[in-house]
Amino acid sequence: MHVFVTGGTGHSGPYIISDLIAAGHEVTALARSDKAAAAVSALGAKARLGSLEDLDGLKEAAAASDGVIHVAHRQDLIPVGGINAVADAELQIMLAYGEALAGTGKPLVSSGSIGSPGWENLGRPATEEDPPLSGGDSYKNTLRVRNIVETTVIGLAEKGVRSSVVRIPEIMHSTTDNAGFLPLLIGLAKEKGVVGYPGDGANRWAAVHTRDVATVFRLALEKGAAGRSWHAVADESIPYREIAEAIGSRLKLPAVPIPADVLMLPGYFGFLANLVTLDTPASNAITRQTLGWTPTQPGLFADMDNGHYFPTH
Repeated sequence: MHVFVTGGTGHSGPYIISDLIAAGHEVTALARSDKAAAAVSALGAKARLGSLEDLDGLKEAAAASDGVIHVAHRQDLIPVGGINAVADAELQIMLAYGEALAGTGKPLVSSGSIGSPGWENLGRPATEEDPPLSGGDSYKNTLRVRNIVETTVIGLAEKGVRSSVVRIPEIMHSTTDNAGFLPLLIGLAKEKGVVGYPGDGANRWAAVHTRDVATVFRLALEKGAAGRSWHAVADESIPYREIAEAIGSRLKLPAVPIPADVLMLPGYFGFLANLVTLDTPASNAITRQTLGWTPTQPGLFADMDNGHYFPTH
């Protein structure tokens, strides 16, 4: 299969490209610069110079492929418009793919988020069949804008696109993780001299190794049904306090509770305050059974000792 991939030089992109090529697929990857083109070429992919702003170029690349994996985002829009601007741009990209692939039955696999659907009140781990968030308070409304993208991708199934979404948890870890939430939390702990957790820290997050994420994308591309969501989740339900304590033990810093009444004030968590309080355990049972996926890489706590997150020199 000839696969068009965006985000090939991000955190997950190189793993996705490598996994696809190892499975016998041909890959063309979007590259914004000569440096990016060299990076994806080194992985064995063909580089296509272009950008996410060029919707006609994306449509042309999608139409020329046998399937699309999209994991790139307009991060350049965050300083001027925040996540809403990023989501608005993403929506236009998905609609462009829809035009290019309509009626073909070709696969389009896009990235989504475990953390964004706002499943805190389910009373159980979220499943692949749970829909994105449809409303809520102001923070969840911000997340809802991002979830419109997921809903749009799923809706392309009605137009003859074998579209699906791979939901990724808050923590996606690996030896190349330089900008995810785990490095952010580690950096915050070093800055503050303590590792904070919200309240009693009983709220739960999920985690997965980036290499396992790549496999979910490939399997969804190869055999995933149209209009489905998949959960690239290995550690399904980790109490946030345990994450804080694991960071603290490796930095030799105390893990301390941050009271609920000061969480939203300028202080320890800052702009992360809303995020760290999310309770988003998620099941991977449907993904395992339907796609035949089994996580094979180290779990979160084992991978914290890979030498990348806490170098000894």
